Amino acid sequence: MSPVFPMLTVLSMFYYMCLRRRARTATRGEMNSRRAIESNTRALPINVEIVQYAKEVLDFSSHYGSENSMSYTMWNLAGIPNVYPSSGDFTQTAVFRTYGTWWDRCPSARLPFKRTPSTFCSQDYVELAFEEPVYPTAVHILETYHPGAVVRILACSANPYSQNPPAEVRWEILWSEAPTKVNGPQARQFTPCIKQINFPTNLIRLEVNSSLLDYYTELDAVVLHGVKERPVLSLKTSMIDMNDIDEEEDEEKFACGMDTLNKQFSIVTLREWPTNGYFDKLPYELIQLILSHLTVPDLCRLAQTCKLLYQHCCDPLQYIHLSLQPYWARINDTSLEYLQSRCTLIQWLNLSWTGNRGAISVSGFSR
Repeated sequence: MSPVFPMLTVLSMFYYMCLRRRARTATRGEMNSRRAIESNTRALPINVEIVQYAKEVLDFSSHYGSENSMSYTMWNLAGIPNVYPSSGDFTQTAVFRTYGTWWDRCPSARLPFKRTPSTFCSQDYVELAFEEPVYPTAVHILETYHPGAVVRILACSANPYSQNPPAEVRWEILWSEAPTKVNGPQARQFTPCIKQINFPTNLIRLEVNSSLLDYYTELDAVVLHGVKERPVLSLKTSMIDMNDIDEEEDEEKFACGMDTLNKQFSIVTLREWPTNGYFDKLPYELIQLILSHLTVPDLCRLAQTCKLLYQHCCDPLQYIHLSLQPYWARINDTSLEYLQSRCTLIQWLNLSWTGNRGAISVSGFSR
């Protein structure tokens, strides 16, 4: 008997085991999908959760695989798990393009943009659409290799399957945290504590930061738990602490004292200091240097305080390097038009992640 036949027998048995495991996984996914459909067709209490896997991958910033392949691409995030709970490097998972800090340290790396908020640390994202809009109660992310890259989870008010797009698209952060180092590359189900929102959603966005990872992170599936009706606040949040009553009285007394102080300040102090205080005595360049540490929203707020600071905040030298990526959810044609007069000397402009769903038109971008 040839030695090839035992090897073929072993491979056949392994393939059969894989098919059986795949069938069991598919059965669980069909049961969950069926439970979600039945929940929509019956009048159920609001505490009955709908469990659904991602139906479709709508958008993403990068993936390791090629466009003509399913290996290591974001498309693997749609549907039931392919790998979980197994750990390891599998081609059936979703993998982003980078990890660690080597690509920031290489000689060809671009210089970082100034004015980037310290709270913005996202490097990649993926947007997932689900079948039914729900009020989220939990989001489960199945990570199969080097977990710990997810830093933000957001929900969108727009329904990607609706024929009538809303006039205003709203994004709400369900959970956010700085990057953390996870010991070990083993698979895990990541279920952060999310906050309640006041609109149903079937569009979830994951943002990741892989700077602390020793290798590529791999995601297998995302499970959205939610209810059709808006949940009421829990008893813990609605209870009134007796100590809060005394604090409210103290706040009222403090507010009355502040009103009196403000009246005195407006009558006496402003007459004595009709100018802009010590800012008038500072060199123009020094004020520019101070304001260079502010983010773009802070510059816009500061411009509303007085004419002197308005002049500094609108100076084109403050906008030579401009990154609008951290504010992708709020950037539209009106935002670009507002900044247009300030960007006459601009040299670097970052519009990454902006303009989705028609927020920026071709004409607005051209202007």
